[in-house]
Order: sequence, then structure tokens, then C-alpha cells
Amino acid sequence: MEYNCFVDCHTHLADPMFSLDIQNVVEKARETGIAAALVCTETPEDIPRVLDLCERFPHMLLPCLGIHPVQKNTEGIERCVTEQDLEQAISEMEKHIDKLCAIGEVGLDFQPRITPDAEHKAAQRAVLQAQVEFAKKHGLPLNVHSRSAGRPTIAALKEFGAKNVLLHAFDGRPSIAMEGVKEGYFFSIPPSIVRSEQKVKLIKQLPIEHILLETDSPALSPVKGERNEPSNVQISCDYIAEVKGLTPQEVKRITTQNALKLFPRLKDFLK
Repeated sequence: MEYNCFVDCHTHLADPMFSLDIQNVVEKARETGIAAALVCTETPEDIPRVLDLCERFPHMLLPCLGIHPVQKNTEGIERCVTEQDLEQAISEMEKHIDKLCAIGEVGLDFQPRITPDAEHKAAQRAVLQAQVEFAKKHGLPLNVHSRSAGRPTIAALKEFGAKNVLLHAFDGRPSIAMEGVKEGYFFSIPPSIVRSEQKVKLIKQLPIEHILLETDSPALSPVKGERNEPSNVQISCDYIAEVKGLTPQEVKRITTQNALKLFPRLKDFLK
């Protein structure tokens, strides 16, 4: 079956930036042709917000629960994840496993201000490994973050035996991304591609069979500093089409088929 719709494979629609107009944002996304959007968590505190939001819009939003490599302390300052952060979340993740589209957002983030030494890197790897094992146990794909850590993230995923993987907004070199392609991993492209030479180079090398669409809303807008929304997925589609020498309709069709391969629970959303 061929689908004439979009899938936004990575969003944060439970973010407070959408608290006043989420109904309008979802309706605008639907009007753009988005059949489904995956909503990811980052912290244990995000879990009830994401689940509640997906229950409000059950015919379009799907939850992805996971613990991000960057957390915040009680003052709201960013810090490296710990295994205790995952322990806070894992029972909730288990409790709601039948609702989940994927485990995410998980991964590695080796920005020096967050991860200054080998001890912090080891902590992130341990949390990632535990979530890879959790995903394998439940037969779920992974929605993966890899900022400033493209090579070590792909190496870790291979080492941990991860098979069904989406690397979102990948900021590494195309040659590193191709190591992920060899493993069957997918890469999702946000609207910020229009202002990213790195992402254009990435798109040129990635096979279209390994490309998905995302917005990472409210981040990674086509206009720096503006709030991003799922409706901007059309911008990613059009730009990929231009770079790859395809029509936007072809990119729309192929990326949606790719999304269904990686996220089988989408089948009930794509009519």
C-alpha cells in the first residue's frame, strides 16, 4: 500500500511552548497532511505530560518514552544523566509499554559542558545500554539523540546490539552516518536543513530508503530562534526532494513507507 501522508518521527509537543495552543498546532499539522507524530520524553517528569497529551489526541499522537542523556538539576541547569534518572522512569515505561511507539529520546550527548570527562561518558553509555536492552526486551525501536557524539553513538548502538534505530537530527559526518546505514539504521531530517550545510551533505549521501522526516518541535525550526511545529515537516520534504532530485510527492511516499518499516505501530494511523 502507498500512503499519501506525512509522519513526523520526532517531536516534543508536550513542551510548555505549546501549552496555550496545542489544539491549533495539531489541527494545522493535520491540515498539512500529517497522519501521525511521535512525541518523545526527555526526563522522568515528561512521562505523564506526554501520555496525557497523546490521550488527548489519540488518532494522531503516539508516545515515545525514554531518558535523554541531558537532564536538569533542581535549579533547571543542564547536567549529565545518571542511572538514578532511569530508575525513576523505568516502572512507568514498563507500565505503559503497550501504548509506546518507541523508546526515546535516548542516546549520547558529548558536549564538553555536559560531559566533561570519561566518567560522565560512561554514565551516559550505561543509561543508553539499559534502554537498548529494554527496547529489545519489548520489541520496540529506538528514537536516538547523538549531539556531538555521532561516531560513539553508532559504535555503542552496534556494540549493544540495537537493530531498529532512528538517529534524529544527526550532526555527524556523512561517512559516519553511512556506518549506521550498514546496520539498517534510519536518519530523520528536521526543517533546519534549510540553514545547515552539514545536513545537506548528509542528505546527498544517505539513501532515500534510510531517510525519515521530523521536526523536533519546538526546536530546529527553519528560522533560527522561532518555535518549530509539525506542519513544517513539509519544508524538510521539499528540501530533501530538491537535493535528491526527486519530487516532493516521491519523498513524502518513501519516507512514510520507511517510517512504517521502523515503527510498526504506525499502521493503525496510516489509512
